[in-house]
Amino acid sequence: MSTKVQPFIEHLVELRKRLIIIVIAVVVGMGFAWNLADEILVFMEKPLTGATYLDAAKLKGYRYLKERFPAIYNRTNLEQELNKPRKQHALNYTAPLEPFFIQCKISAIAGFVLVLPIVFYQVWAFIAPGLTQKERRMVVPFVTTATVAFCVGAMFFLTTIWPFIINFSLSYETEGLRSWLSLSSYVDFCLRLILLFGLIAELPVITLLLSRFGLVSYSFLATKRKYALLASSIVAAFHSDLVTMFVIMIPLYLMYEVSVWVALLFGKKKTEDETKPEVDVVLG
Repeated sequence: MSTKVQPFIEHLVELRKRLIIIVIAVVVGMGFAWNLADEILVFMEKPLTGATYLDAAKLKGYRYLKERFPAIYNRTNLEQELNKPRKQHALNYTAPLEPFFIQCKISAIAGFVLVLPIVFYQVWAFIAPGLTQKERRMVVPFVTTATVAFCVGAMFFLTTIWPFIINFSLSYETEGLRSWLSLSSYVDFCLRLILLFGLIAELPVITLLLSRFGLVSYSFLATKRKYALLASSIVAAFHSDLVTMFVIMIPLYLMYEVSVWVALLFGKKKTEDETKPEVDVVLG
């Protein structure tokens, strides 16, 4: 076996080892999360109940107009809107085992989130042989920051973006148009975006590592903003509706801007020898 092929085979063996550990960890996490699947589904269905920050803000705005501007309030018939009973929306399934498979999907994603520290540690362990001794000491900050960032991104989506998407969808209901939401479509859409927003939140963490290792710099990232905007648009374009495209593209590009400033504040500083221009000295 040639010397060039052998290191490649060793990397594949190491990658397989790390992936097996990750899969086992996710399966174990899935077992712990199995009994939490119902509570998670209830939380995902919260926008269907009208008990979100958007509904609360709308009602607060109506009451403010009623107290401060009663003429406008009465002219726009907001009293009827304020006293309108909340519509009850329910998810529907058509296949006999559909709820079971949905519980499996929710448990798998929840189990993955539970074992995120193990997942990120395995990622670090795979790249650690290529790092210096000093860089390897960053394992705890990396695992902690990456785990927190993913959870923050996922929770930001569930508490802010998801209610907006569902409220926008339900706003098209009329007397002759009713929503009939599929359980699988609703949950799959939500889980996919949870993972996507969690990964989007990892962008500053990745940039922090790369900048500390000297692989990227503020000047490099700052000049690539137009390409970042284009890449954000391409990623968002994989979703069919314009609303979802924008709620993905905007946070994704904002995370790139955060990454630019992360590289500026925490990036590896060039030494005096690296910044000094080379000058040919001619000795007389």
